[in-house]
Amino acid sequence: MSLQVPLRGKGSSTPSTKAVILVGGPSRGTRFRPLSLDVPKPLFDVAGHPIIEHCFNAVTKVPEINEVFIVGYYDESVFRDFIKDASKRFPHISIKYLREYQALGTAGGLYHFRDAILKGRPDRFFVLNADVCCSFPLNEMLKMFEEKDAEAVILGTRVSNEAATNFGCIVSDPESKRVLHYVEKPESHISNLINCGVYLFSTECIFPSIKEAIKRRTDRPRLLSYPSSENLESSFFRDQDEDGEKNEIIRLEQDILSDLADSRQFYVLETKDFWRQIKTAGSAVPANALYLMKAFQSQSEELAAPSANILPPVFIHPTAKVDPSAKLGPNVSIGPRAVVGAGVRIKESIILEDAEIKHDACILYSIVGWGSKVGAWARVEGTPTPVTSHTTSIVKNGIKVQSITILGKECGVGDEVRVQNCICLPYKELKRDVANEVIM
Repeated sequence: MSLQVPLRGKGSSTPSTKAVILVGGPSRGTRFRPLSLDVPKPLFDVAGHPIIEHCFNAVTKVPEINEVFIVGYYDESVFRDFIKDASKRFPHISIKYLREYQALGTAGGLYHFRDAILKGRPDRFFVLNADVCCSFPLNEMLKMFEEKDAEAVILGTRVSNEAATNFGCIVSDPESKRVLHYVEKPESHISNLINCGVYLFSTECIFPSIKEAIKRRTDRPRLLSYPSSENLESSFFRDQDEDGEKNEIIRLEQDILSDLADSRQFYVLETKDFWRQIKTAGSAVPANALYLMKAFQSQSEELAAPSANILPPVFIHPTAKVDPSAKLGPNVSIGPRAVVGAGVRIKESIILEDAEIKHDACILYSIVGWGSKVGAWARVEGTPTPVTSHTTSIVKNGIKVQSITILGKECGVGDEVRVQNCICLPYKELKRDVANEVIM
């Protein structure tokens, strides 16, 4: 197919913009277990709303967007209810789920659905990874895009030098903010400005770039040399499928962005606001805290009113029952129909729907799964990690353990039992004290 996108006349109306939210699929998100065993990661509730809803709400704040695509390879039924509810709340926005037949990579998925994205001749479109937690300053990105006459804008943030090599690193011109160099997970320090996984692309720039990357891969179907072995498995060359089209795993991060940096019209908007990746199940706790703080700063009506026993920010679902003598907060979310007994203390935690916390129990830095029960005087606790840290694992007695304790679906913790730094798979009963374990 031809990729010539017709140019708009100078006198035409405002340029049109679409948005694509990338959600991945069931074979991804394995690090989000045991929580993803019961709910797909994009639909997991953080600060009272599914992770994907935080992205979607940011998109609705860009006035000119009236079409949003969710791209992934989950079954169609997974997002049906979310799309139905979102369409009711925002009737002026068309929301469609585009299902990949297999993992195509972040750029491969965009290219596969290029006809749908290009329909109506949009000039540019946003791409958001659903597993990042941030304030999504999309309007600021759009402003930069227009001011710089850019072909691509990437959202970036500063992290510590030690953490930077776990992400895509951006070298930019400090004055013009142009991206000069991009390297995914470099082996040595390049820059502490990293890729936040939020992009704005000109349709005339991105699709030819992806086409070029596919052509390069086809012309030279050797294994590409990536610095880290974890990429090997998903970077091999695939043969043609039945309809003759090449099945490529092409990723924005590894295959496209470094080339865009050479094309000169690629800029970075550096956010000074919060940013966090939601990769492991434990990272839902810091993400929950960041979104709750954002809601508190914007004086959201959804949050519980501060009081002697509510240390803000705290989200309590209207159907949850919380005893007035229980002390909650900061950074606590209580899900639908959860029951919290007298004298309970909960801090920096997520309590999911139908969970029950009996009297005088203590929950710190933890996630209590759907329908789980925590006994009287029990303690379920993780270990605090600094807000600036981008990992949820810590080393205890020479062993790497998760800093957040997670009880999967319908787990039971006996009265007076202490659970510390543990991951507990669904349907387990804990009748004795446990620490630093994965309970299978």
